[in-house]
Amino acid sequence: MRTILTAATGLPTILLTAALVVVVCFWLLSALGVAAVDSFDTDVDLRAWRMSGVPVTVALSVLTVLAWCLSVGAALLIAVFVPPGPADGLLRLVAPAGALLVAWATTCLIVRPLHRLFPDEPGLPVPREARTGDGRRIPDAGDRDPCRGTSSDAARPRDRAA
Repeated sequence: MRTILTAATGLPTILLTAALVVVVCFWLLSALGVAAVDSFDTDVDLRAWRMSGVPVTVALSVLTVLAWCLSVGAALLIAVFVPPGPADGLLRLVAPAGALLVAWATTCLIVRPLHRLFPDEPGLPVPREARTGDGRRIPDAGDRDPCRGTSSDAARPRDRAA
């Protein structure tokens, strides 16, 4: 137990431990009704991080818990198997960053099926070719095509000149 406590409170894993404490406090406040699950959704869009479709609090909570678990596990493995020295210190610095990257990839996989539980959240964008299946472009109402309704020969006079 002492080894786990030392691994969780040692540098740099303490940063993820602090983030985990914030996540736990948020979910306790949410359980008491003081905070809402979608409290932070108006400001953050997670599409670029491939974690959209669920509230930001859910995605970042999963990311934090996974990163903390992986980081503490790596710190325990380093403490047990790596002798003290420069390699030990370097591995202790690199392990939380690697844990964060692995946790991000895992969170992306976990969040994808969870988006069905949150129907009001925007999901991942689907390319038009994937929706139609034939690769042709479907015009939107926002398209401003002045040649809509004309034949394809009249719409492309520059193509024939080439």
